[in-house]
Amino acid sequence: MKKILVGAVGAVALSLSAPASAADMAARPYVKAPPPMVAAIYDWSGFYIGINGGGGSTHKCWDFLDSTGAVTGVVGSLVGEGCHNATGGTIGGQIGYRWQSGQWVFGVEGQGNWADFRGDNVSLAFPTDRNRSRIDAFGLITGQVGYAWNNVLFYVKGGGAVVGDKYDVFVAPGIVGAGTLLGSASETRWGGTVGAGLEFGFAPNWSVGVEYDHIFLGNRTIGFTTPGGLTFGADRISQNVDMGLVRLNYRWGGPLIAKY
Repeated sequence: MKKILVGAVGAVALSLSAPASAADMAARPYVKAPPPMVAAIYDWSGFYIGINGGGGSTHKCWDFLDSTGAVTGVVGSLVGEGCHNATGGTIGGQIGYRWQSGQWVFGVEGQGNWADFRGDNVSLAFPTDRNRSRIDAFGLITGQVGYAWNNVLFYVKGGGAVVGDKYDVFVAPGIVGAGTLLGSASETRWGGTVGAGLEFGFAPNWSVGVEYDHIFLGNRTIGFTTPGGLTFGADRISQNVDMGLVRLNYRWGGPLIAKY
């Protein structure tokens, strides 16, 4: 009986002391909740202007037009003179506008470049002649469709192209008077272009990228004249151009935004 009484008294004492002990404990310190995570979304919308540079090659094939039939006996027939690649460097600039909807990016762009693409071959039909081709300028007017992963943009483009061509016929090497100009011609040729590029935004308004372009220019018959202005002959010349460019753009409008 004595043990039961002592146990009951102890239980009562413990229950009375518990609230006091809880009250004596220090209050739990307040911890501020961490700020919400913010993901930076690069916005490609806005006007942009930039520079570009790189290299290219144009494949040109010449066919002599026998307009009198003196060479082949058939008036208007073509005589193959062979093909060559005119290669070299280019530098220029571009200006355009893009707008972004979700991850899709749409745009329009105008581009103009100086170029120095040169190449030549000895004529297969007239071995005493050397035919040379040059491209000294070109321009592109294109539309773009792209897909963006934040600050990385892949796009394809297509539209119109214009190229400034020059052609010369010289006396071939190894022939008396080698290097003498026999005839020349120039033209501005229109065609189409397609291309693709990958661009990286490395700052809110700056981006750098690489681009490949192919220009379709088809066939065109070109009349040549001598240095004295006399008719020298005519050739049907076909050409296509391939280029690789590095581009740097500055954009205004559509800065970086934050999305929660």
